[in-house]
Amino acid sequence: MTTVIDGSGTLRAHCLLCPNPGPMTLSGTNTWVLREPGADRVVVVDPGPQDERHLERVARSVQEQGARVVLTLLTHGHPDHSEGARYFSELTGAPVHAVDPRLGIAGEGQDATLTDGQEFEVDGLHLRILETPGHTPDSVCVQVGADDVLLTGDTVLGQGTTVITEDGLGAYLDSLRRLRDLVAASGIRALLPGHGPICPDPAQRLTEYLTHREQRLEQVSAAVAAGAQELRGVVARVYGDLDPALVPAAESSVRAQLRYLAARGEVPAELARS
Repeated sequence: MTTVIDGSGTLRAHCLLCPNPGPMTLSGTNTWVLREPGADRVVVVDPGPQDERHLERVARSVQEQGARVVLTLLTHGHPDHSEGARYFSELTGAPVHAVDPRLGIAGEGQDATLTDGQEFEVDGLHLRILETPGHTPDSVCVQVGADDVLLTGDTVLGQGTTVITEDGLGAYLDSLRRLRDLVAASGIRALLPGHGPICPDPAQRLTEYLTHREQRLEQVSAAVAAGAQELRGVVARVYGDLDPALVPAAESSVRAQLRYLAARGEVPAELARS
């Protein structure tokens, strides 16, 4: 279990790691349990995949603290974050809120659809939703006000870089810039990702992410200029030797970059459709 501690030594964010490690999930999915110190109501972010033992462990850990889950939030709809949400709702009785209405499970008289800027107050725990599309169209981050931390889902990972949707690079760059501006303006002191360790230097991490994307765009442009005429050829020039398990993710990212560059007239449109 990973714990985030505020300046007074009290605890607000606890991470329970789901045992689903892999090339795309790193050490596993981080399920975040948010609780104002001394409160008996908690919020869970990303219960994880349909792993009943993990979901029951999360529910049990809350009960053992003398608390109960009153709200579950999904940072996006990928199964490793959301597939277990329905079972978790059955375990806890808590509604599930998500951008995608198909994933929401509303309580009585509630709308379970997350929107940009939406705020939640749970026994003094203040949360704010930030839409950050790019990894998926429905990606959000969750700001925990009192601790000045940001739960980033898969928008920013604890290590490495994330995959983006094939039409999502422009939106993703805007999301990164939005988070960078928020960190500068609000003093966000840590990023709590959906996979991997906590990022203790948000400004540096977001700068690294933006720089990485800019460098990748330059590499893709150079690969096309050097004669690569199809997606696989660009991937081979940009990534070189690559773990076969990561090839689909690399192809998805390169396709997104080609579409972004094609929209700007910098590579042939037909290449972006390859």
